[in-house]
Amino acid sequence: MNYPVWDVPIIGSGWVIGIIAILHTLISQFAVGGGLYLALAEHKALKDGRDDWFPMLRRHSKFFLILTGVFGAVSGVGIWFAIGLANPESTSTLIHNFVFGWAMEWVFFIIELTAAAVYYYTWGKIPNKLHNQVGWLYAVSSFLTLVIINGILTFMLTPGDAWIEVAGTGAESSRFWQAFFNPTYFPSLFLRILVCISLAGIWALLSYSRMNEDPQTKAEMITWSSKWLIPSFVLMPFFFAWYLASVPEVNRQLLQLGISTIGSGAFTQVTRIALIVVMTTATIVGIVYFFVRMAPEDFSFGHGVAVLLLAAVATSATEYAREMLRKPYTIARHMYSNGIRQASVARLNEEGYLTKSHWTRRVAGDAQTPEAILAKGEAMFRGQCLACHTETGYRAMKKYLKGRNNESIANLMKTLRDYKPDSPYRAYMPQLVGKPDEIAALADYLDYRVNGKESRLAQLMKTREEGEKVVEAR
Repeated sequence: MNYPVWDVPIIGSGWVIGIIAILHTLISQFAVGGGLYLALAEHKALKDGRDDWFPMLRRHSKFFLILTGVFGAVSGVGIWFAIGLANPESTSTLIHNFVFGWAMEWVFFIIELTAAAVYYYTWGKIPNKLHNQVGWLYAVSSFLTLVIINGILTFMLTPGDAWIEVAGTGAESSRFWQAFFNPTYFPSLFLRILVCISLAGIWALLSYSRMNEDPQTKAEMITWSSKWLIPSFVLMPFFFAWYLASVPEVNRQLLQLGISTIGSGAFTQVTRIALIVVMTTATIVGIVYFFVRMAPEDFSFGHGVAVLLLAAVATSATEYAREMLRKPYTIARHMYSNGIRQASVARLNEEGYLTKSHWTRRVAGDAQTPEAILAKGEAMFRGQCLACHTETGYRAMKKYLKGRNNESIANLMKTLRDYKPDSPYRAYMPQLVGKPDEIAALADYLDYRVNGKESRLAQLMKTREEGEKVVEAR
């Protein structure tokens, strides 16, 4: 435990990241696709002599600048704060291994923000051709930020054999490009490009739905914007199949298990995610066809919000599925979701998980008193369990351990520590590490939190108090 633990009640730290990430993904991917949208829309208007498009494009570019330049940037900073608190070890690894990648991304990001501001504030102030070139500058720089970020995100699922060979040796930077262009890099990049194009159309529908000054032009631009959703609906299944083929078999089994249980009615998390994506996508298709293609002049702000919310649900489901595929790691084959490196398991089992920890609550007196055992068990829970579980909220330990006594909980802890190949927990839970007394302390702590007065430690405390009362009475 090199860092203190960020304890977020009820929802857990993971969902803090998730909530910010969903908002940021919707905006950041719009920033990529929307830049291409504006450049192409202005080019089309100039080519076809459609001066009536410019007022609406100018208003859309203002909406674009505020949404991506303000809310997109702020939510991006929010993700950094959240992941730094929730997964400091993983964040440190990503920074140290991709420091030059992050530097390149920030260069393009600064160009992107500058170009977006210049693009909006120079409408009608510089030649139209030059103004369109500024739009293309934004589109290219924004696309390059996606190119870089995609490499780092896909690395977490498929770091590649070359990087794994040197992980933990201090020579990781020598395999920068192998880690960057990892096995899932290109299929993920094409999938994200399709999503960016779709979101450009969806956000444009929302933006134009509020512009009613020129109904005919509004109808034309809404119809043109709806066409940006077509590439995703046509090509997404093919690129998704390519992506799945690039994912390691052990991770792909999580998806296959969920899909194979649909017929039996056993809806696993992955099954629900797949159904959500299919249903939301089909609903978006229906709305776009009946409310946009059939009567674009009647497309209202409510329709735009509905399409955006459906896109948010689909985005949330796909991002959640991507996170599920990495279980039980944050960096596959290297670092577990609780920040423990796979290569450190044997050493921590021998030396102890809490041996050098500064974050264990100190209790005066014998190390075997119930209070000392609780303090040790609490530190084990916070360090190894709290990254994914809460006590009473999301993935609540009280819910999962309900009905188990001390012996049953201890047996479960032993199963997690032994981590045998046939263990059902290996697919989604990290190996539990620590010396036997630390594992026992964790079992006692969980027993105490779940069973209260009926727990082993509570009974020991009660016996001790009764003994002290007898002594005082004498």
